[in-house]
Amino acid sequence: MSLSRRGLLGAGGAAGALAAAGSAARADDREDGAGARGGGRPGRRVRTGFDRLAADGFGLLAGERVGVVTNPTGVTPDVRHIVDVMHADDRVDLIAVFGPEHGFRGTAQAGGSEGRYDDPATGLPVYDTYRKSGQPLADVFTASGVDTVVFDIQDAGARFYTYIWTLFDCMESAALAGKRFVVLDRPNPVTGRAALGPVLDMRYSSFVGRRPIPQTHGMTVAELALLFNGEFLRDRPAELATVRMSGWRRSDFFDATGLPWVPPSPNMPTPETALVYGGTCLFEGTELSEGRGTTRPFELLGAPGIDGRWAEAANALELPGVRFREAYFAPTFGKHQGKTVGGVQLHVHDRAAFDPVRTGVGLLVTARRAWRDFAWLRSNPTWLDTLTGSPLVRTMVDAGAGTDEITGAWQEGLTAFRSVRRRYLRY
Repeated sequence: MSLSRRGLLGAGGAAGALAAAGSAARADDREDGAGARGGGRPGRRVRTGFDRLAADGFGLLAGERVGVVTNPTGVTPDVRHIVDVMHADDRVDLIAVFGPEHGFRGTAQAGGSEGRYDDPATGLPVYDTYRKSGQPLADVFTASGVDTVVFDIQDAGARFYTYIWTLFDCMESAALAGKRFVVLDRPNPVTGRAALGPVLDMRYSSFVGRRPIPQTHGMTVAELALLFNGEFLRDRPAELATVRMSGWRRSDFFDATGLPWVPPSPNMPTPETALVYGGTCLFEGTELSEGRGTTRPFELLGAPGIDGRWAEAANALELPGVRFREAYFAPTFGKHQGKTVGGVQLHVHDRAAFDPVRTGVGLLVTARRAWRDFAWLRSNPTWLDTLTGSPLVRTMVDAGAGTDEITGAWQEGLTAFRSVRRRYLRY
C-alpha cells in the first residue's frame, strides 16, 4: 500500500478499530499476571486481546516497529483483518507480517504455506515461518527490522494443532533475536475447563508437539505462552507481554463468545470440528479416512469395507455425550479419494460431558475389532505415536486393551501436568 493510501485510510481505520473494541480498557497485562482476571457476565460479548489493545489506542506498541504473526483468524468482531486495521492506523508502525502453516491469507492445505511475498492489500512484506525455528527464524525476525513481534491466531485446543508450536518457536526465536513478544489472546473454542489425554514424551517431540503438554490442553494461547516461558524457555525466556480477553469464562464454548468463527485451517470449518478434533485426529495415524475431502472433516471417519458393525460397537461403549451414526461418504481428496467408504459420523449431544480423547481412543479400539482390514498408516506406521506423544496408545490397541485400560494408563502424567497448568491460568 502506498503512503498516500495509508494516510487516506488512517483516520477511518483507527476509528473503526476503537468502535469494534468497545469502551477503552488497559492493555498492559504483563507476564506476571497483574490486573483483574477476566470473568464476564452471561451473554456478554467477549473482547479479544486485539479488541482491548485497540481500545487502549495501541499504547503497548507505541514507538515500536511491529511485525504480526497471524492468519485469516486474526479478525475484529466486524470481520476486518487486524493487519488491515493496524496498517491503516498511524499509531501503529506495522512493517511486517509473518505467516504460519497454511499461510497468512490461508490459501495452503495441511503441510503447506504461502512462502515469501508482498501482501497485495497492504504492500507489507509477508515472511514465511513454517518449518522455521531457532536461529533461522530469529534471522527472519532480524531481517524484517521489527522491534516487537505480535501473535494473534485462533487455536483449536489440541496439542497437535500446529499454531501453538508456531507460538513456541516464535517466542524462542524472538528471544534469540532480542525482540519483544506480545500475545493477543483469543478463546479456546472447546472451553478451558480441563486438560485431557496423554502428556507428550519428549522423545517424540515434533512440530505437532514440541514440549510435554497433554493432547487437549484446556488453555488459551496467552496462557500457553506464559506456561512456555515459565516452564520450557527458562534458560532464555522471551520478553513477553500478554493482552487478555474480557468477558470469557473457562466454561464457554465458542458459540457463547459472540465472536465470528473464521476457519483457522482448511479442514477446521466450524467450532463443531474443533470439538471432536482433539480425539478423531488420531485417525490420521490409520488407513481410515479422517473425513478430509468431505464437508465434515474429523466428524466423518471410514474406509472401504466398513459397515454398520463399527457404529454398533462404538455406541455399545456408551461414551459420554456422543452417539455414532452409520455413515457412507466419498472423499474428494485425501485417503480413499473418490471411493465410497463406510464408517461413522459423530453426533455430540452433550458438549459438557463429551471427552474427545476418550472418544478417539474408543473409536480406535472398536474400529480394530469391527474391521478386519484395520491398519496403521502404511506410509508412516508410527505416525499415531507422534500424534499421541508416545507408543502407548498404539501398542495397547494392538494388544487388545480396552478404552478404560488405555485412558487409565496416562493419568499419572496428566495429573502432574494439571498441577503445573494451574499456575498459568488467567481466567
